[in-house]
Amino acid sequence: MIPWIQLDTADVPDGGGRLRLMRRGAEFSIMAGSTELMNSRLSGSEAALATMVCDRLRDRPAPHLLIGGLGMGFTLRAALAGLGPEARIVVAELVPAVVAWARGPLAEIFAGCLTDPRVDLCTADVGSLIRDGRAAFDAILLDVDNGPDGLTRAANGGLYDMTGLAAAKAALRPGGILAVWSSGPDPRFTQRLRKAGFAAEEARVRANGARGGARHLIWIATHPGVRPSAPALRRPA
Repeated sequence: MIPWIQLDTADVPDGGGRLRLMRRGAEFSIMAGSTELMNSRLSGSEAALATMVCDRLRDRPAPHLLIGGLGMGFTLRAALAGLGPEARIVVAELVPAVVAWARGPLAEIFAGCLTDPRVDLCTADVGSLIRDGRAAFDAILLDVDNGPDGLTRAANGGLYDMTGLAAAKAALRPGGILAVWSSGPDPRFTQRLRKAGFAAEEARVRANGARGGARHLIWIATHPGVRPSAPALRRPA
């Protein structure tokens, strides 16, 4: 059996612990302690996070998306595949080493998506970008943890409490979408989404898509506002 080899480590800011980049043959894993956060063989649910959002944005000619968490790029790649040339995607990654891994040992997995002209990669806290936004985004996609319990970094919990949800709602355009990935269900988070005024749906997806794997959960929470319709064209006199 091929052993795992540790390629690098990285400290998560604000006392969020340490990440480890591991490789076994052609397989890669990013771990926080003994918990695997992502694996290069299991991309189905991360891709579904973007696919389900893009399917709901097809009527928007130039959607503006914010993705929280670069990971191994599966969500970003799926978003690029599902959006047209006028789309804009901001990716916020808190840990600089994760960006370096994407451009180094994981470059083949990213398949050049970081150089796509629609992508703006920021080494920043996605929470700050959300709080600074005012009706700036058509969708916010969060995959910064194993779910709304802030496992890898306590500060991430501020994305999922009532204050964080109010900030996300303010950063979305009318009819926009907040999508959140989780390794499992959290009924209390569903309740908070609805209390915050979102129309919340739960979608259960498999870690490896059609090939099965663990069951993960994605929340699709829609901003209750109605998107303004385009002004009617005047007929020439």
